[in-house]
Amino acid sequence: MFRLVWWKWATIILLMYAVIAGFLVDVPRLQTGNLDHTARNLYFHVPMWFGMVFVLTLSVIYSILYLLKNHEFANIKAVSFAEVGILYGMLGLITGMIWGKFTWGDFLPRDVKIYGAAVAMLIYLAYFILRSAIENKEQAARISAVYNIFAYAVYIPLIFVMPRLYDSVHPGNGGNPGFNAYDLNGNMRMVFYPAVTGFLGLSLWIATLRMRMRVIEQALQMTENTKEINIETIS
Repeated sequence: MFRLVWWKWATIILLMYAVIAGFLVDVPRLQTGNLDHTARNLYFHVPMWFGMVFVLTLSVIYSILYLLKNHEFANIKAVSFAEVGILYGMLGLITGMIWGKFTWGDFLPRDVKIYGAAVAMLIYLAYFILRSAIENKEQAARISAVYNIFAYAVYIPLIFVMPRLYDSVHPGNGGNPGFNAYDLNGNMRMVFYPAVTGFLGLSLWIATLRMRMRVIEQALQMTENTKEINIETIS
């Protein structure tokens, strides 16, 4: 039976609270811009980006560990965390596009932060293409681990550095005040921080499930290979 440990129960409770409170708790009428009730997307869009940064950081750490120690489980962790990072990144882009349509009148306004995030996702999609293109699994793991390190080194400037060098419509960039500067009041904080914690826990949970699936797939593959060898030997 699948066992839920304490942090998984905490994740479930926090996410349920974030969803319910996110739609029911009052949000302040913003002084800047025309966010109004679309500000509720803060509880979902921003935690997605936090989760993406979190798991992609773990992914690159395990890629480095794999290159240093050549442990297969480190490789499994690296690719599993990268998968969740892509998932969260895509959800972050989708929720951002919806928010942008109602706030700025366009799903994809000309904004350096949006373009940087899209380019970062393409870079990480190439990571999976690279893994699948190389037939030798060990060689694929090592080359993709090296690529993961360089991808992360490009990803950080795209997400955190470039938006601060150019004008951006996003709060906290290009001279625009961040939420903390004007309207992230007590009501929003009591939803926002649990939402961030809940989505971080969910990212770990999904990654854990992907790791288990990969271990099972490898075990089944080894069993199939053993059967084939036995059949050839008998023949």
